[in-house]
Amino acid sequence: MEIETGEAINVVMFPWLAFGHISPFVQLARKLVSTGGFRVTFLTAAGNVTRVEAMLASAAAVTVRALHLPTVPGLPAGAASTAEVSADGAELLKLSLDGARPQVAALLAALRPAADAVLFDFTTPWVCDVAAPLGVTPLYFNVFSAASIAYLHVPARRRRGVELPSARDLTSAPAGFPPGSAALATLPAYQAAELTYGYASFHGMPCVYERFVASMERSAGSVMKTCAEMEGSYISYVSAQFGGKPVLLAGPVVPEPPQGELDERWSTWLSSFPDNAVVFASFGSETFLPVPAATELLLGLEATNRPFLAVLNFPKSLDAEAELHARIPPGFRERVRGRGVVHAGWVQQQHILRHRSVGCFVNHAGFSSVVEGLVAGCRLVLLPLKNDQYFNAAIFGSRELHVGVEVARREEDGWFGRDDVSEAVAAAMAPGGEGDARKWRDFFMDDAVQKRFADKFIAELKEIVRAGH
Repeated sequence: MEIETGEAINVVMFPWLAFGHISPFVQLARKLVSTGGFRVTFLTAAGNVTRVEAMLASAAAVTVRALHLPTVPGLPAGAASTAEVSADGAELLKLSLDGARPQVAALLAALRPAADAVLFDFTTPWVCDVAAPLGVTPLYFNVFSAASIAYLHVPARRRRGVELPSARDLTSAPAGFPPGSAALATLPAYQAAELTYGYASFHGMPCVYERFVASMERSAGSVMKTCAEMEGSYISYVSAQFGGKPVLLAGPVVPEPPQGELDERWSTWLSSFPDNAVVFASFGSETFLPVPAATELLLGLEATNRPFLAVLNFPKSLDAEAELHARIPPGFRERVRGRGVVHAGWVQQQHILRHRSVGCFVNHAGFSSVVEGLVAGCRLVLLPLKNDQYFNAAIFGSRELHVGVEVARREEDGWFGRDDVSEAVAAAMAPGGEGDARKWRDFFMDDAVQKRFADKFIAELKEIVRAGH
């Protein structure tokens, strides 16, 4: 099918079933349809449809289509996202999503107007095989930082070109890694050990590394939500590792101002404190602190002698109140009464970050959370707990962009204590503790910069789709 100049481009979006992945796909869908030159069909598991539609509320040119996941032994019936299952359940969810391949093929074939491109996530490189016979251009949308892909998921990571790396191998960067990247030339032992997960196979499936590499190799190109100003050397390295394959840069996703008002409960409590006094600690909906880590975090927040709001989340399969009780030290509630609150469950994070009394944001270094805190004007304390969060902390923290303070950890096992937390908050809140945050906040909030990112990305996306036809 030939695409005429000025004709709307029809894009299918198919993220992995984790809301940390779904959210960037939603944000990109909204950006595309806002130009008037795109229509989007969004694929997700049936159990996520209502929530995704709510996230897309004002984007009329986006249609959400439900996938009915096949049953897999051991996977809870109706499970639709990683927030609902254990770590092993998340692996079974991949197996179930692989089983939805015939549904995806049928949906792509039946779309009218026909799809021009499909943006897929790392878990489903087989989308390339489904799309090719239909004349649909497959593009891999990487929701992680370019630095994490450059360090972990390039062909140079294989020893002698064949063997998958060990934990010891992962303490050092792969061959050819950007020489100026001192911040990521090495990783501490505890991070390397944690990251070996990406090279392990579960239930006979390809490992994470194999899915990433296949996604890059078999697609027409990749899309990344970053920019050359932040990660230029890593982007170039990833492209070179895959034979110069196109990398389309959508720019860092800057959150739109939140709609509505902050819930009265939080508004009243936060308003009782002076400007920039409160420490807000939150770790996203799918990063869960084990009991010892959560206990030390809470004791560290207590030791700051500042008012604080700590939000802890747990897998939906667990009893949140029981999990929270296990993490709160004896006598803690009494000691912090009036200045400290611990909450389990969802909160209006952007509203809270923008409240005048919130001055510091302790977070897991999730890319979206860091940007939300930065544009809200909060001092940042970074406590990465898994996967790409380690690389985000290196980029945003004191080693590269200098916009946050990372909590000190024991190198061999990653242990941190209450003093490490309180000292990081003190450093972030001290005069000069914001580092270069103002510079990067101005950069992210510059309308001309954001327009330049959007215009260039959309032009390149249209070009690669037309070339595919």
